[in-house]
Amino acid sequence: MRTADFDYELPPELIAQTPAPQRDQSRLLVLHRDSGQVEHRRFRDLLAYLRPGDLLVLNDSRVIPARLRGTNAHTEGQFEILLLEENGANDWWAMLRPGKRARVGTQIVLRDKRGQRSPVSATVLETNDEGHRRLRFAGAPNIAELLDALGEVPLPPYITRSDTSRMEEDRDRYQTVFAEPAGSVAAPTAGLHFTQSLLAEISTRGVQVRFLTLHVGPGTFAPVKAETLAAHTMHEERYELSEETARAINEAKRAGRRVVAVGTTSVRVLETLAARSADPSHTPVAPGAGKTRIFIFPPYDFKVVDALLTNFHLPRSTLLMLVSAFAAPNDTRGREVMLTTYVAAVRERYRFFSYGDAMLIL
Repeated sequence: MRTADFDYELPPELIAQTPAPQRDQSRLLVLHRDSGQVEHRRFRDLLAYLRPGDLLVLNDSRVIPARLRGTNAHTEGQFEILLLEENGANDWWAMLRPGKRARVGTQIVLRDKRGQRSPVSATVLETNDEGHRRLRFAGAPNIAELLDALGEVPLPPYITRSDTSRMEEDRDRYQTVFAEPAGSVAAPTAGLHFTQSLLAEISTRGVQVRFLTLHVGPGTFAPVKAETLAAHTMHEERYELSEETARAINEAKRAGRRVVAVGTTSVRVLETLAARSADPSHTPVAPGAGKTRIFIFPPYDFKVVDALLTNFHLPRSTLLMLVSAFAAPNDTRGREVMLTTYVAAVRERYRFFSYGDAMLIL
């Protein structure tokens, strides 16, 4: 399939710059795959579509304040740093802007939130094939412990901020209420709609709620640049699945109960593990930690996920390709189904992307 097949027109004003006033008051588009029917609801109406016995699986990764600012120790030239992955204490892979000035050996002095020099610096050690820089931090025992004081919320590039008070609000709202292990540089956005009270109400209705972890990387925002999907190299992300969640998933599948994945990140973990299982029909997932580069696009045979709650995704993104595959499993027509649904969402003025509205695919 061609990358251009997953393009669509989106009025810029429909790119959500702020979240809904209350998390669970965003809108919800419901797509029924068997009939093609589309319903327009509110997010709390999700309760009407969940059944007793369903298993709701959410990604509990915590977003870190991964965006840092600094200046060249010798020239005072400014840098923006986006931390990507920790190799060890004070040893990180990162994206730097402007990248051309970040040559090996460059020393960068970090600035605090007020723009003042901090005692922490970073030295560029090497560059990889993707253009990312490996940084060695100095001036603190562990830079990870100072991110709340030095770092900013790593909002995606399509969200702009000129008001610093709004950025403080982002620290709360660009984070799920159930976030636990730190490691993401982008939010698992489908989970942003949930409140603790809504999760409690879901549980009281006989729906199991379980968590997994996938630390979301910046590749989630990147459009596919290759002309064809087959030529695209997928970004790698770290995951972990507990014994408790694995047991719940396997029991649900054996009993014929639905697994409802919250977000494409949850789908990627579950389908990665199913693809690695020796007996996917009986024990589709096994607990453990690892990394995945799974790239799901039409046609795809889903082994674990029966229903998907997600947001509206960028044109030409791997996320749009994944939900297109889910819209019609084992069939290429999912692309048409999803793009037709997106046209309806634009017509109905849904809000798109990270802070936007949600979609439930049944």
